[in-house]
Amino acid sequence: MVTEFEADLIRLRTREGMRVAKAKGRLRGKQPKLNPRQEAHLVALYRAGEHNTTELGDLFGVARSTVYRAIQRDEHHHKPTREHRAIARL
Repeated sequence: MVTEFEADLIRLRTREGMRVAKAKGRLRGKQPKLNPRQEAHLVALYRAGEHNTTELGDLFGVARSTVYRAIQRDEHHHKPTREHRAIARL
């Protein structure tokens, strides 16, 4: 019973600390492994067919999953909308 109370106090203090940090703009979470310029370069190398995902991961010092996410973000970012497809048909 005492341990539950202590755990509740710790949770309460943690939440309060996070709320204060967020208010000060210091709660940002995990920083990305690649900056936007590096990510664009990685995607350009992939699109050019010069390297596979494993090689790109080694080259940039990131895991293959990071390479796949960068490629997926680029595809999502450049995905044509319905309007773009209609214009392309003209």
